[in-house]
Amino acid sequence: MTAETPEALAAVEPATVEVHDVHKWYGPHRVLNGIDLTVRPGEVTVILGPSGSGKSTLLRVINHLEQPEIGYVSVNGEPIGVKRQGERLRELSERAILAQRARIGFVFQNFHLFPHLTVLDNVAAAPVATGKLGKPEALELARELLGRVGLADRTGAYPRQLSGGQQQRVAIARALALRPGVILFDEPTSALDPELVGEVLAVIRDLATSGTTLVIVTHEIGFAREIADRVVFIDGGRIVEQGPPTEVLGRPRHERTRDFLSKVL
Repeated sequence: MTAETPEALAAVEPATVEVHDVHKWYGPHRVLNGIDLTVRPGEVTVILGPSGSGKSTLLRVINHLEQPEIGYVSVNGEPIGVKRQGERLRELSERAILAQRARIGFVFQNFHLFPHLTVLDNVAAAPVATGKLGKPEALELARELLGRVGLADRTGAYPRQLSGGQQQRVAIARALALRPGVILFDEPTSALDPELVGEVLAVIRDLATSGTTLVIVTHEIGFAREIADRVVFIDGGRIVEQGPPTEVLGRPRHERTRDFLSKVL
């Protein structure tokens, strides 16, 4: 694989994400029950719903961290984690799946940084490991991205020396380092103290205006109203309703959506 320059990495095209009739269950419990969803290139889609509704599982299925029992996900028309053989879907090799995941950024609730690496090395690690960049180029890109998320002065720090908000900003920079066509955010502020939430939301707000395809699971209703192109409300593993935030949050059609919003607004 030919290493790319940081300039080339910055020129990523936003991806289209399609979820095709996805079902997922754990034992007798069906977590996702026939999800169909299309996220257009450059669109910011916010997924809302009560705890246990399947929101985080849906994100993990998109990234193939979880394998659906029925259905599949495609990014830019390419099935993720599987390939077609006749009428059936066959699981790809782990190596092939890892290569696909390198094009889908994922920001977790609890940061998932390497504690033994500096902030700079945490961000640079993935482009080097996947062969996208050599070490000098990856470090240059990491510095640029850390500057973008307001951490240019903390490159030599270790995760334990950072606040939760700073760690989550490092995690966002790390996701950007692989030039993903889409970034998935799984409740990125839920593990933060309230006074640290704003700094992380500011970084995501910047991404939302840059044309990056974003899928965000969050309980921050005001933030969803501000940045979302589309809000998707999920309950019981199904999409109850979806549409512009002015409709879903301002004039919800479904009683279940109205009931949920009345408890969180």
